[in-house]
Amino acid sequence: MKTLTIGQLAKKTTVNRETIRYYERIYLLPEPYRAISGYRQYSNNDVARLQFIKNAKQLGLTLKEISEMLLLRTRENSTCGDIKDRIDNKISNIEEKIQSLQAIKKALIKLKYRCQKKNAPSRECPILKFLDTRP
Repeated sequence: MKTLTIGQLAKKTTVNRETIRYYERIYLLPEPYRAISGYRQYSNNDVARLQFIKNAKQLGLTLKEISEMLLLRTRENSTCGDIKDRIDNKISNIEEKIQSLQAIKKALIKLKYRCQKKNAPSRECPILKFLDTRP
């Protein structure tokens, strides 16, 4: 089996070397075998695991959530339902964030319409006055 250096792994997966080292420190990636020279040596399993992490991050999963998924993957008594439950939880969290962001957007739009005089001095800006008076 051909091994990869950290540079080769970074290039192959388009993940920064420092990110790879960080993932090792937080145990998302297993500690790699080291050659006699001390250089890290990575396998195709490391490429696949790093790709898994990248894909999960692109779906908005946190590193903690990714770690849990990786752990569930290796536990003998884990089921697909366990994974689905994690995804259901993530979806609920996203829906809560969307509602919160929509409320913030609505408040900002209302605030924006308080400012009718674009050329007025900033000290007269009703937006700044509102922010000054917020508890």
